[in-house]
Amino acid sequence: MQLHNLKPAAGSKHKVKRVGRGEGSGYGVTAGKGNKGQQSRTGYQSKIGHEGGQMPIQRRMPKRGFKNRNRVEYKVFNLGQIDYLAEKYELQEFSLETLYINGLINRTDLVKILGNGEISTKINFVVNAVSEKAKAAIETAGGTVTIM
Repeated sequence: MQLHNLKPAAGSKHKVKRVGRGEGSGYGVTAGKGNKGQQSRTGYQSKIGHEGGQMPIQRRMPKRGFKNRNRVEYKVFNLGQIDYLAEKYELQEFSLETLYINGLINRTDLVKILGNGEISTKINFVVNAVSEKAKAAIETAGGTVTIM
């Protein structure tokens, strides 16, 4: 191996495309930019969502619905799930901390208990909201409900 024999690997070097250097180069005249107009000029930028004068998609689509900014989203647990969860994760108390530690909710979630199903074990609840039916069923089972 000698210095004058060294060459780069085949296909690793590409020829630079020199535009606007005469017709003989193949990239002369319009330099690969098509014909006249704003897009062939230097510094051209199109606005986001601009479709060349065609009505943009965000204006073609109809407006639908309404999003209430003040809506409170709860992570919902039914009474039918609670016996299973208490047995599986060995919960004595159904609170935000114990649910977060066991990976059932995220740190910022709000928890609401609903009355679908039945509860047989005595569990203490410390949650954000409870339905009336669920509260009555929990208290009949011997548990307590504390709303944060």
